[in-house]
Amino acid sequence: MVGFAVGTATTKQDLAVAQAEAPQLAKVKWWADPGMRVLYFYAAILCVCSATTGYDGSMLNTSQAMDDWQDYFGHPTGSKLGILNSIYQIGSIASFPFAPFMADHFGRKIPIATGCLIMILGAFISAFTDGFGMYLGGRFLVGFGNSLAQLSCPVLLTEICHPQHRAIVSAIYNCLWNLGATLCAFIGLGTININSNWSWRSITLIQAVPSLIQISFIWWIPESPRWLMAHERHEEALNILAKYHANGDANNATVQFEYTEIKDTIALEYQAQKNGSYIDFLRTRGNRYRLMLLISLGIISQYSGNALISNYSNIIYEGAGIKDQAQKTGLNAGENMLKLFVAIGCSMGIDKFGRRPLFLTATVGMLLFFLAWTIVAARFEAGGEVEIKRLGYPQIALIWLFDVCYSIAWSGLIVAYALEICPFRLRARGLTIMNFFIQVALTIGNQTNPIALENLPNKWNFWCFYTVWIAVELAFVFFFYVETKGPTLEEIARIFDGDDANVAQVDLKDTEKQAVLETTEQVHHEERRDL
Repeated sequence: MVGFAVGTATTKQDLAVAQAEAPQLAKVKWWADPGMRVLYFYAAILCVCSATTGYDGSMLNTSQAMDDWQDYFGHPTGSKLGILNSIYQIGSIASFPFAPFMADHFGRKIPIATGCLIMILGAFISAFTDGFGMYLGGRFLVGFGNSLAQLSCPVLLTEICHPQHRAIVSAIYNCLWNLGATLCAFIGLGTININSNWSWRSITLIQAVPSLIQISFIWWIPESPRWLMAHERHEEALNILAKYHANGDANNATVQFEYTEIKDTIALEYQAQKNGSYIDFLRTRGNRYRLMLLISLGIISQYSGNALISNYSNIIYEGAGIKDQAQKTGLNAGENMLKLFVAIGCSMGIDKFGRRPLFLTATVGMLLFFLAWTIVAARFEAGGEVEIKRLGYPQIALIWLFDVCYSIAWSGLIVAYALEICPFRLRARGLTIMNFFIQVALTIGNQTNPIALENLPNKWNFWCFYTVWIAVELAFVFFFYVETKGPTLEEIARIFDGDDANVAQVDLKDTEKQAVLETTEQVHHEERRDL
């Protein structure tokens, strides 16, 4: 029986077994390998989807700092500002019934292409809006399309990467949210000087560019070998693994190990249950544990005060004494760039430090700096404008430090961790569950945050709520987040399912011997043919 707390003996034992049985695959240098250079170029194209999400996350925030945008939409506050922020999440939630179905039945690439086309349409509608309703409609479409692509891009990315690089590349994927946010903030710094509505229309229109890039290259990106094998297209899957992981050598030991383990594990999964469904997350203790973690990833990553800072920094900066629109836009740009560097740096060390230490470090730091911000904000609001230099500006520094800590784990690791803990049959649905709770948390926050900021007697009263909430999150992470460092994507199932895990038993040494024999036979066959 798999325990729910990380400290239970059974969970530790299953983790030790999974790590001990992890194969010692031959190390490769992707930059020296032609096949992998092409593969990771395609990986970069898939990562553009995360940057698209970040661009939108920063776009409305950047637009709010522009006087022309405020004048055009009548200086929205309260529930009107809330719906402007949350309509994107509502659009995302609306796509959830379609995304996993399309990814599992038509391949990982079809929902990506469909999502990109819808995002391009939404960006054009928002940019050429003639009023509030049309702007809302465009943002709804962008959210709908982004969710289709966002739920498939990281799955495909994880399933085509070489085992040595899978965790790092998957973690970097979500870090590029900050790249999109940074680009939007810097573009906004340039367009803010346009004395017309094109100061904000231009950054809205540019939102279509990442999707145009993805739709241009998606046809050349390889399909997931795991999806191909699940649909009895084994030869195509083997050719993709060989082409991109071993320069076309189908007898390469790593390729043969991957091929055999993936094929046999998927066969075992489908033998146990023909088709994956959301009900499967309730059927076993291991799957219920996965479900609990997926829900927590969605909520903690978006309801820890970070979305408050991202979407309402205009209000927060003004509350700290920063009134100039250029200053506010510059602060947004600098903060997003800092978060990008921290997130990518920590993601590069995911296999060195492990997942659990990074999650704990990030959450402890978030709690400490949010608490400090709450204390300073309370004293600042009591002192008024005369305290700007002594207490107003330090609030900005504390916000930045909070975001640095958040970026240690909650920027990059959430997608990588969610994909790792789910077996193939449930991977697309697992990511959908996490994203559903991300959008729910954002929607609730976007609707309630501006109302609370407008109606509470002091802003720091609201900061107190988040401080207590982050403390609860820290306790949850400490007791329930398990380490997944070491095992292959298939073997991680042992950590959650123990002896009941549907994982094929593949011996790397036997695979290497078989690969040598097949290579020798192939050479002899070619020699006889030449004679």
